[in-house]
Amino acid sequence: MLFGFMSETKTPGFREIANQLGSGVVTIAEGWRQGRTAYGGMTAGLLMAAIARDFPDLPPLRSSQISFVGPVDASPVFKTRLLRKGRNVVTIEAKVLSGDNVCGAAICMFGAAREFDRSQQLPAPSLPNPEDCVPLIRGKALQFTPLFVRQFETLLVEGAPPMSGAKAPYIRCWSRHADPESRTGIDSFICLGDVLPPAAMATYKSVKAVSSMNWQLNILVDDVTSEDGWYQIETRQSAAEGGYSSQIMRFWNRKGDLIAEGLQSVAIFI
Repeated sequence: MLFGFMSETKTPGFREIANQLGSGVVTIAEGWRQGRTAYGGMTAGLLMAAIARDFPDLPPLRSSQISFVGPVDASPVFKTRLLRKGRNVVTIEAKVLSGDNVCGAAICMFGAAREFDRSQQLPAPSLPNPEDCVPLIRGKALQFTPLFVRQFETLLVEGAPPMSGAKAPYIRCWSRHADPESRTGIDSFICLGDVLPPAAMATYKSVKAVSSMNWQLNILVDDVTSEDGWYQIETRQSAAEGGYSSQIMRFWNRKGDLIAEGLQSVAIFI
């Protein structure tokens, strides 16, 4: 599906590509590209999959800091290393290289659940069924969408689509992998998590070149799952200055439980 309508491409899903990590050679299909580089969510998801490959007995992921350094080519190499194994938390670094160049890096922290004397949640503001929502991308914006968006089903819940000239830089959507085999696993969730266009794009009326610079993601549950693979995702710009935009991102499952929160810096070129 392409933001709500069927794709004509036959691109391997995320899970099929992530499974290639076991052989040490990964080929990122053209359908996962975004200009000169791989889609950022694919890069982030594969960094997590590489950690799972090299460290199979980790506790749940609690936090990750991902930097998008440069273009990721079609045949990148993923490397990991243990930074520290403490009593409660394991910290691991993962890098993706194209040739000799580091193109992306992640520092991920894993920790087992502990006894805790309080719980605080932020339920989803509203939960319309995906079947009752319209595609995020439609009209003239269709011709400008990068290839990777065809690998997801993404439906608008609230806010405005990109290039709509909206007053508020805010987008909230339902989204899931188009490929059913790619709808489970923390690496798959991270791949999905970067699917929305930057919130700033809702306020423009024409195409702008954008590039995610980094992504802080805090996971708030032990087990990241959602019915039928659907997650409600929102992105809201909190500030913008000098060609850079800061946005806060939240993720809920189908029941309305808050799964994760993120903070992302995006470069905008006008």
